[in-house]
Amino acid sequence: MSKLPEISTDRPVLIAGPTASGKSALALKIAARHGGVIVNADALQIYGNWRVLTARPSKHEESQAPHHLYGHVPYDGDYSVGHWLREVTPFLNGARPIIVGGTGLYFKALTEGLAEIPPTPSGIRQTADARRKGEGHAGMLAELDPETQSRIDGLNPMRVQRAWEVQQTTGRGLAAWQDDTPAPLLAVQDAHALLLDAERDWLADRIDRRFDLMIEHGALDEARANLATWDPALLSSRAIGAPELIAHLKGELSLEDAIDAAKIASRQYAKRQRTWFRARMKDWHPIALG
Repeated sequence: MSKLPEISTDRPVLIAGPTASGKSALALKIAARHGGVIVNADALQIYGNWRVLTARPSKHEESQAPHHLYGHVPYDGDYSVGHWLREVTPFLNGARPIIVGGTGLYFKALTEGLAEIPPTPSGIRQTADARRKGEGHAGMLAELDPETQSRIDGLNPMRVQRAWEVQQTTGRGLAAWQDDTPAPLLAVQDAHALLLDAERDWLADRIDRRFDLMIEHGALDEARANLATWDPALLSSRAIGAPELIAHLKGELSLEDAIDAAKIASRQYAKRQRTWFRARMKDWHPIALG
């Protein structure tokens, strides 16, 4: 790891980076040396039904410093960037926060602002879900306004569905809402904004070794505990490795094949994270790994 910049005791710390890059360990290190409370910014670690598989801090790690917004949402809970932004706000006014995670959209909302879009009615959500599952997302993408089409990831079905829902709910394109975004709660220049940037092969090796440790530490038992209520449409079911382990428990994959597939999914997820961070966090302080 390249040298950390000097960390003051009063400014908030933001730590972003791909999965398995050591973000949580760095947060604990900073908390021990410089003080602060650790606040989660990972969209999968909020769920209470996955601890091992999402690499949530262990109980021992949680005992070393205050931790917040971890595992507090039920498995079937609906949660969004807006939910997180509202929940993180109180921590900006108390003890120095160390906000750590791999969900770039959370950091973007915090440091650039978030449009206050009205919630999607259940009827529109059901229609969108049915279209995505029945025909794919291409039709919804084609119905978006040109500016929104140019901004969103057209290959991501959930991003397309979200934009379509916004347009149907409000009569305005998502791009128009984004253009009316209010001021951010925390500007990047007012924080120590650290971006862990891992070399690909180094990170891939860490991902593979970490998943093996997850299996040793009970990830399969965790998946078994979720089997009865498993629903791939739930947000919590996006935990990396969960679909593969569930497929094994259903007899659809051998354990070896499930583990291999989960490692591949983890490496693909890390690649998407690295690409996103590098494109959108150029004003963050890079910390080279590997």
